[in-house]
Amino acid sequence: MSERLLSLGLDVGTTSTQMVLSQLTIENKASAFAVPEMKIVDRKILYQSPVYVTPLLDESRMDAKALRELVEAEYRRAGIAREDVDTGAVIVTGETSRKENARAVLEALSDLAGDFVVTAAGPDLESVLAAKGAGADALSEQLEQDVLHMDIGGGTSNLCLLRRGKVIRTGCLNVGGRLIRMDARGRVTYVSPVLEGLFPIAAGEVMTRETARALGETLTRGLEMAAGRLPPEDLLARLQTREAQRPWEPPEGEVVLSFSGGVADCMETAHPFLAFGDVGPELGQAIRKSRLCRGNYVLGKETIRATVIGAGSHSTQLSGSTVFCQNIPLPLKNLPVLREEEGDVREEELSILAIPGIAAPSYSQVIALAEKLLPRMGKQALVCLERDMAKALGQALAARMPPDARILCIDGIAPGSGSYLDVGAPVGGAFPVVIKTLVFGKQPMRREL
Repeated sequence: MSERLLSLGLDVGTTSTQMVLSQLTIENKASAFAVPEMKIVDRKILYQSPVYVTPLLDESRMDAKALRELVEAEYRRAGIAREDVDTGAVIVTGETSRKENARAVLEALSDLAGDFVVTAAGPDLESVLAAKGAGADALSEQLEQDVLHMDIGGGTSNLCLLRRGKVIRTGCLNVGGRLIRMDARGRVTYVSPVLEGLFPIAAGEVMTRETARALGETLTRGLEMAAGRLPPEDLLARLQTREAQRPWEPPEGEVVLSFSGGVADCMETAHPFLAFGDVGPELGQAIRKSRLCRGNYVLGKETIRATVIGAGSHSTQLSGSTVFCQNIPLPLKNLPVLREEEGDVREEELSILAIPGIAAPSYSQVIALAEKLLPRMGKQALVCLERDMAKALGQALAARMPPDARILCIDGIAPGSGSYLDVGAPVGGAFPVVIKTLVFGKQPMRREL
């Protein structure tokens, strides 16, 4: 018997804003005599909004009121109430994540996105969502080759290296089509701060097609270095975004390249200069003529919609089914993940402890782990394990804690350091979980248990 979740994807990008509603079908893939194994077996897009130009008040602020009205109108067109949404992701991407009021905009939109949704995502999650939305994960599995996916948008390029369908690493570069914007006569109206000292043009000057081509070629060289098609130089380091958690390491050996994003639409089709008031067409053509397209490469199944489809259809995963939950009101949003080596979990902070767990643990090993964790837990124990042992550990903790103790033990999840979790109400015994990284250094507002 299958169950279904309605998933929302909302991407507020540098250039465009889009919304997608998807239906996720969940089934138990285990035999009748085995422990349930809940899997997402199908993802069906129910509704796609038009691609809107992201509304701005000025170059440093998004228009929160216009964005909210846009989302409300799209709910009406789709015939969906926000209460119907079960899961998904709302993300601000690229240069818009750096706007002065980005956090306030996300908070203004969060109540329109149901109870269980990502409020903000960093470049690591953006890279994974774009790669999955474009089908790069399936491509790497099908070809049994490494695939480097590049999602090239208005302000940034998100990189995701995949091996047999699995994410190996992610990265993000300040490479995009709208780092410079121009009016109908070619006069520059905006230059992104990331180009300071890298490209000599200022607001008020006139951009010629030759100058735009030169910028496109410079940015493309950074992508060539990131793909291992050119030796890495200082340019690659200068283009890396400050939000990226680690320096990008170009892949070793030959990889298949996959492209998505608005600039990818300009690779195969030449557009007139100033067609979009930016350098996207010239950047797309520079990429098409570069070393990036001399080997194996593909355009993603989705290009400009890749990230929003990834957010709506691929952001959610399921925990194992042998889990334990006691006195925990669900859903939980924005749980900071603390790795075992990162210090104690303080009772006043709503955090979840991530530990590897033990493969096929004995009874004595479960008890020993529970007793090791107890001094750190206070009156609540929230634990995320990679190994399949959450139910046994939860029962061991419950036997040693007061009856009103709040306990949540889930498994089959491996969040990285600095991640956050959203945990939804159980579906067939498993919990829907979204792992995310946030764009903001300050922690988001969280509802206390």
